[in-house]
Amino acid sequence: MSNQPFKKHTIYKKDKWNMLNVEVQGTKIVLTEISDQWGEECHTFIGRPAMLHWANERFAKDKFQGTEEEWQAIMDAFKAV
Repeated sequence: MSNQPFKKHTIYKKDKWNMLNVEVQGTKIVLTEISDQWGEECHTFIGRPAMLHWANERFAKDKFQGTEEEWQAIMDAFKAV
């Protein structure tokens, strides 16, 4: 078994209470969303397609409260995982 650390990606980080991080653990992807409003939520996906499907629903373009550039940056960060 390899001793390489898991690969971590920060999708966005507004402050220490509002962030979304993704950790690739082999074939498993663990997504942790921290919000000052809802606390911490953790989602586990088996593969990128499942994670991207979740991201498209969670950050639906027509319901996103932010600029087009912010939405595109978040989606690009998910695609880079």
